Amino acid sequence: MEENKFRKEIEAAINRCSMENGSNTPDFILAEFLENCLKAFDISMKKRSKWYVDSVVSELELRHKTGG
Repeated sequence: MEENKFRKEIEAAINRCSMENGSNTPDFILAEFLENCLKAFDISMKKRSKWYVDSVVSELELRHKTGG
């Protein structure tokens, strides 16, 4: 789904459920915030996956060098 369509859908859901009322923040600002949260989460998950792969490779290399 294209970003603009996604943001508009989130905006509409926020408005439909009156979720902006608690913070008195416009729905388009909340929608942008939530979209950015998802982007940040995706980046974190990619970094986590890379970290795990790097950890496994390092462990395997260590075992190979030590004969374990």
